[in-house]
Amino acid sequence: METDYTTAPQLLALKEQLDAKEAAHLSPLASLSRSGVRRRVEERAGHRQTFATDADRILHSRAYTRYIDKTQVFYMVVNDHITHRVLHVQLVSKIARTIGRFLGLNEDLIEAIALGHDIGHPPFGHDGEKVLDALCREHGLPSFQHNLQSVEFLERIERDGKGWNLTLQVLDGIMCHDGEIHNQNLRPRRDKTFAEFDREFAAKAAAPRRPLVPMTLEGCVVRFADTIAYIGRDIEDAIELKLIRRDEIPAECREALGRTNGAIVYRLVTDLIASGIRDDAIAFSPEISATLERLKRFNYERIYLNPAIKQGLAQIETCYRGLFTRFVRDIEEERWHATVFAEFLATMTDEYRESTPPAAMVRDFLAGMTDDYFLARAAALGCEVPHKR
Repeated sequence: METDYTTAPQLLALKEQLDAKEAAHLSPLASLSRSGVRRRVEERAGHRQTFATDADRILHSRAYTRYIDKTQVFYMVVNDHITHRVLHVQLVSKIARTIGRFLGLNEDLIEAIALGHDIGHPPFGHDGEKVLDALCREHGLPSFQHNLQSVEFLERIERDGKGWNLTLQVLDGIMCHDGEIHNQNLRPRRDKTFAEFDREFAAKAAAPRRPLVPMTLEGCVVRFADTIAYIGRDIEDAIELKLIRRDEIPAECREALGRTNGAIVYRLVTDLIASGIRDDAIAFSPEISATLERLKRFNYERIYLNPAIKQGLAQIETCYRGLFTRFVRDIEEERWHATVFAEFLATMTDEYRESTPPAAMVRDFLAGMTDDYFLARAAALGCEVPHKR
């Protein structure tokens, strides 16, 4: 008879020791693994700590696998050195865990939030997100926001509609991760419950500009790490593609933060760690925060709004519209052999299919696509698709 190692007493005893070690050595303001709260009670108690389990679940999800071909900033580009979404989330995880280690925070919680924070990004990055948002609004759906869609994937769509039953702390960190909003400091809102989480989710869907703050310091760290991971890396990619020159980086930013991604990451991480945790908040120093905000403006003006990076966007938008319209019609007319049924809805739970309107099903299907899969489906539909160059 085989031993059931998931419930072996010696392994559960080791888990208790790890929990005790956390309580003794982490900051009093850290989130302990034993505090993890799930929406549904799980029958089998494994030997892994709660947030480590969540990180593993995200890492082994189908949505995480699809990160490999998701645009970060630059799409339709033939260059193996340009950052894709999968590298970005790994950089966020590494940077955030480094900060968390020095501040005495829970690295497992940090890792889980970081790995899952961009799960909901649709094909072609933020430009694709804007197109899908417009389509959702036109079809009577709430605003499309990738952070909310990340929660949707992990709670309602993964595992054929059953979801992963992740902890509140992880889901909240993912929902509140917005690295585009500039903050000098972040103080967690620690009093959240699943009921409050659901209210915030609905409020954010109705009002995209509504500010959200994570319930843990670990979530706050990931939010800062998101910015740290992309700000200098996007500059390096833009230089690689000859969109900007290194000497065009604003002089005050070069002087305070450095002129390479490595220097920028080091300076920002060092500043956060040196500032420490004060009054239950983490913060950049005022000088570094102001310089970072200036560098963000530079990136937006010279990189993210640069027409040169939007080659093929008009065709991509046409493809989005064509696929959205076709898939909605396929669902409404119950075309069982259509792609949306064969490759998405066929395995979903009855609860998902019965509670989700056709347009929302299409939103979920499109948001989960990789760039190449999207283009292949659009071409099969007869859309004129752009080509990488």
